[in-house]
Amino acid sequence: MSQINEILDNIKLPQIMKVKQVFDDTKIENVPEYLNQKLIEKQIKDKIKPGMKIAITGGSRGISHYQDLMKTVVDFVYKCGATPFIVPAMGSHGGGTDEGQANMLKKLGITKETVGCDIISSMEVVEVGRTSKDLPVYIDKNAAGADGIILLNRVKLHTSFRGKYESGLIKMMAIGLAKRKGADMTHSLRYENMAENLVEVGTIALQNLNIICGVASIENGYNEVADVFVLKKDEILEEEPNILQKSKKLMSRIYLDDIDVLIVNEIGKNISGTGVDTNIVGRFHTNAASGGPNTIKLGFLDISEKSGGNGNGMGLADFVSKKFYDKVDFPATYINAITSTEPNSVKLPLVLDNDKYVFKGCVKLCGVRDLDKLKLVVINNTKELYEIYMSKAAFDNVVDKEKVKPISGLFNIPFDEEDNLKLF
Repeated sequence: MSQINEILDNIKLPQIMKVKQVFDDTKIENVPEYLNQKLIEKQIKDKIKPGMKIAITGGSRGISHYQDLMKTVVDFVYKCGATPFIVPAMGSHGGGTDEGQANMLKKLGITKETVGCDIISSMEVVEVGRTSKDLPVYIDKNAAGADGIILLNRVKLHTSFRGKYESGLIKMMAIGLAKRKGADMTHSLRYENMAENLVEVGTIALQNLNIICGVASIENGYNEVADVFVLKKDEILEEEPNILQKSKKLMSRIYLDDIDVLIVNEIGKNISGTGVDTNIVGRFHTNAASGGPNTIKLGFLDISEKSGGNGNGMGLADFVSKKFYDKVDFPATYINAITSTEPNSVKLPLVLDNDKYVFKGCVKLCGVRDLDKLKLVVINNTKELYEIYMSKAAFDNVVDKEKVKPISGLFNIPFDEEDNLKLF
């Protein structure tokens, strides 16, 4: 890499300042108490009879207050005299294996010890119906065989498509509970048809399964639970789109319409299905979604520990560091791309020796020659946007001055002795 390094060595980097971004801070102060009251108000107890075995879905995202939400539902089921168990509902994630999916829940703090019930992880599915295109609808065998299912998931914008239903309860049935085999089927018509396919598959699953209720959380820009909704089976199709719109209004963002260089310290499946929230970075691996800032050059520095080497999303970047590349579990990463029928999210970007060269590579290729005019933004990940770093030019171009405040002066970007970033 010495020849590449020589090309980049003379590239200078702008100074940065730490800034605080302000978002809607609506939140639930006592999540367990709030959710328990919602379950009572919706008379969910009437649907759960003593002796029943109830499956609860466990997704692969780092949901705010995940343990609290899950344990509250588990405890509620026990109080009804039934036996709860958790089913990993994450499609092909976790390497598409029983052990991998159980381990992903463990990394997110969901274990028998923390929530108080068994976790039954299996990739076996059963067919519960057929779509209008004669495609099979699959559901986790253990969930389908239970006396009832409680869907638990966060509702938010999807990273790869737009539709009436995106990430939430319908997707949990159509993809999460469908495991690798069903997720592969639901994605088989590609993302351009995902919105339509998702609804049909999810509706068929909803009609043919004993869904007790859905528990849907939404989060504010500080990754706190802003609200929790308990929906009866016959309310899910009608109410979830309204919840999605409420979630969209609460989303965090980077308050810039144009970014010359965006550096993301870490990506990972625990952060977003595509490693980064595409809505935040303004880069998409499909034609079925769009939005966010116009980002000229994008660099990724690391993969989060909880992602387990899954580098899905790396294809969005222009450059990654060598330490990023060394952590990639390619089989686990490629399974997602093959299942989703979209390889763009896992294509390998240019790999540079260290973080400093990733910065320099992005700066060199962004098309801005005057360092004083270069709009550089550095974030830890796309979930933590309340404190980030901006160059002066970036700060001068924020779209809402009331929502971005400097909390430091300008300083040189700090790197360690191996030229890796020392900000987070």
